[in-house]
Amino acid sequence: MSAQPQEFLGAAANDNDPQETREWLDALSAVIGEEGDASGSERAHFLLETLIDHARQAGIDVPFSANTAYVNTIPTDQEERFPGNIEIEERLRAFMRWNAMAMVVRANKHNPEDGGDLGGHISSFASLATMLGCGFNHFWHADDGVHGGDLLYIQGHSAPGIYARAFMEGRITEEQLINFRQEVDGKGLSSYPHPKLMPHFWQFPTVSMGLGPLMAIYQARFLKYLHARGIADTSKRKVWVFLGDGEMDEPESLGAIGLAAREKLDNLIFVVNCNLQRLDGPVRGNGKIIQELEGEFRGAGWNVIKLIWGGYWDPLLARDKDELLRKVMMDTVDGDYQAMKANDGAFVRKNFFGKHPKLLELVAKMSDEDIWRLQRGGHDPQKVYAAYHKAVNTVGQPTVLLIKTVKGFGMGKIGEGKNTAHQTKKLQDDDIRAMRDRFNIPVSDEDLPKIPFYQPAEGSQELKYLHERRKALGGYLPKRRAKTDEALKVPDLATFQPVLDPTAEGREISTTQAYVRFLTTLLRDKELGPRVVPILVDEARTFGMEGLFRQIGIYNPAGQQYTPVDRDQVMYYREDKAGQVLQEGINEAGGMASWIAAATSYSTNNRVMIPFFVYYSMFGFQRIGDLAWAAGDMQARGFLLGGTSGRTTLNGEGLQHEDGHSHILASTIPNCVSYDPTFAHEVAVIMQRGLKRMVEDQENVYYYITLLNENYPMPGLKAGTEEHILKGMYLLEEADAGKTIAVNLLGSGTILRESQVAKMLLEEEWGVGANVWSCPSFNELARDGQNAERWNLLHPTELACVPFVTQQLGHTKGPVIASTDYMKNYAEQIRAFIPRGRSYKVLGTDGFGRSDFRSKLRAHFEVNRHYIVVAALKALADDGAVPVERVAEAIAKYGIDANKINPLYA
Repeated sequence: MSAQPQEFLGAAANDNDPQETREWLDALSAVIGEEGDASGSERAHFLLETLIDHARQAGIDVPFSANTAYVNTIPTDQEERFPGNIEIEERLRAFMRWNAMAMVVRANKHNPEDGGDLGGHISSFASLATMLGCGFNHFWHADDGVHGGDLLYIQGHSAPGIYARAFMEGRITEEQLINFRQEVDGKGLSSYPHPKLMPHFWQFPTVSMGLGPLMAIYQARFLKYLHARGIADTSKRKVWVFLGDGEMDEPESLGAIGLAAREKLDNLIFVVNCNLQRLDGPVRGNGKIIQELEGEFRGAGWNVIKLIWGGYWDPLLARDKDELLRKVMMDTVDGDYQAMKANDGAFVRKNFFGKHPKLLELVAKMSDEDIWRLQRGGHDPQKVYAAYHKAVNTVGQPTVLLIKTVKGFGMGKIGEGKNTAHQTKKLQDDDIRAMRDRFNIPVSDEDLPKIPFYQPAEGSQELKYLHERRKALGGYLPKRRAKTDEALKVPDLATFQPVLDPTAEGREISTTQAYVRFLTTLLRDKELGPRVVPILVDEARTFGMEGLFRQIGIYNPAGQQYTPVDRDQVMYYREDKAGQVLQEGINEAGGMASWIAAATSYSTNNRVMIPFFVYYSMFGFQRIGDLAWAAGDMQARGFLLGGTSGRTTLNGEGLQHEDGHSHILASTIPNCVSYDPTFAHEVAVIMQRGLKRMVEDQENVYYYITLLNENYPMPGLKAGTEEHILKGMYLLEEADAGKTIAVNLLGSGTILRESQVAKMLLEEEWGVGANVWSCPSFNELARDGQNAERWNLLHPTELACVPFVTQQLGHTKGPVIASTDYMKNYAEQIRAFIPRGRSYKVLGTDGFGRSDFRSKLRAHFEVNRHYIVVAALKALADDGAVPVERVAEAIAKYGIDANKINPLYA
């Protein structure tokens, strides 16, 4: 850099001593050096920071800005030079652009009589092609079997371009391209990155937007965690995250960037594709999204690299002595930049350079075509390579690359830089011909209407280069491991005998305590113990897990540099560089993202990890529902624990703390197995089987288990009921054999105990026998029943399949009454499987929660013992087994207000 010119100094009208100003600037320029070498820049940076700090200490108000000029962060003379063959890579990108376009356009012409449109996106990959190609050809390492490979979070809408590359690599067939978004027959390609649908290809789902950046931050942190604990060497791995600038408005996109900086995640690189365009229009029409994001990330402590202008701008910027060009670059808003790219070189000359006569003079010798070739930085392979090189060599900070591109680059007048670019999925013949000509695709006019895919001949210069580059980087990407190579043994159920046994006389515990005992036993296992990942969101003491602080420590890459206030206690708060607990603070989304990283470690790291994420159940599924769905897509394996579950257990907390619907939400995720156990032995049986399914059998399921904070005696495991517990229903207490009239009381969680008391009341006060059934999972019972119905529908001539509910109740008589601490819909799911001719009544906690004692809440929601008795008597009356007056008598006896408002509306 050279000294500031006199013209610039004269522009400062409020400068009362220009000579002194010049001396300061000359001194700074001398430090930087005429060549602008790195050491001079670093020294200048240090001096400026020192001066600013000194000024602040002296009480001088120094304005703060996290922004830099609207130019590239890396000076031209400091760019790492591109090592590849630019011409060959340009041809490869052209072929991929064509094939991605052909895939989408053909998918929307394929079957017009069946709705026609399958959708798809051309413009996102069109803007990303250079950035993706640079990464695939020069930076992204595949798994070498020792250190693991890089992890790629691909921008979801660019999937066609990834398929286009894989096709050229021979990893995807032409038939698959033809069947883009046609997956039912198993021959097609998924619309977006979906590990569930392409389990050997996509590493991560990145749609819904915003989830990718959040999950990636915790993924990068989890790599550091594994390394710190000595479980895997992850020191050479990077997490690359491709995002759209419009996507950055999702709260999740920026929600955890502070964590990334705080924990110095220098293995994390965000690449924000700043094409200035979202689905409907400009991201920031009146502003500058790159500057806005720079402020966000730089303020949070990230290394920010802006790549705005391509190399054709360099000579103009070098001649911009009075910085007029830089000023116009800064003053032009994004809405106007989009207008430039939606028009032509003459338009740019008039509306951009025409803002000042000197700028027109600057480009006077350039033709309109020359001006049109002044590309954005994201389309310049040299500039992209230099930015990536700087990012991967940054130490101690996460890096964000803010790279300016054109949405729909290469699509021509139909889409390039247009508001409609994102939705464009059909091209007319003239548009296709223009794209062919622009990128020199060897397709004849005769074949053009077919929109054929193009594949260079085997042994061609292009294919040879393509394969050589990936071979040098260890193999092909994206690539996913569907099974781990590890074979770990899960302890037998008997290992957890203390949790299975009845509690001692007078001893009471909660199912939360049972879970903690199970976890503590598992941590002692030499093989599996180190693989356990307890994840907490500032609730360890709530759930009685603070003992883990001392036992296994809380992970902190900086260790514990302070003396904890409770150091003199046995269970003091202990942080450690090799700690095992992930303490996420008050942050359910972050806890879930950590859980997902651990729950998919078998795939990303070839290391089985067993995450246990425990949280207030009300703050679980309803807060992290989209992440829970993404976990299903990612084939996650682990345990989610919803503590203090149910609508009536948190007696003093109120509406926002009381969960009556999480099991209904859990039921929407096909590979989520959910249970609402009442007793300790149920917890142990369920969790031990879950470990076997996920760790030993490598089944792609994960478990959601709700836990209680109520203490009561535990009856212990009755031998032979294990499989029934797992299927969702077993006989807990039999009816008094001497009673001629009987009912069946079903329950789960805390309300099962109300059913047990209701049994006593029915038998002692009303002469009605009652079987009590513990139903740890109405969801599993419903799935079993629906599966049986499907079998019977499709196999009408074969022996009918009998739902498990029907089997269990088939040997009993009388009505069935189900009661839970959840909405009625939870238990309503099994109505179709109640034996024919048997009445079925459901009690549940529909409505908003509130604070009060448990007994009052259960009366309010009409799920307590008295309502269960009334429901049983009413069912018997409906069947003609008892007079209806008995129901009215019970209502009066128990002081039930028959005219009180329905709790759903209360």
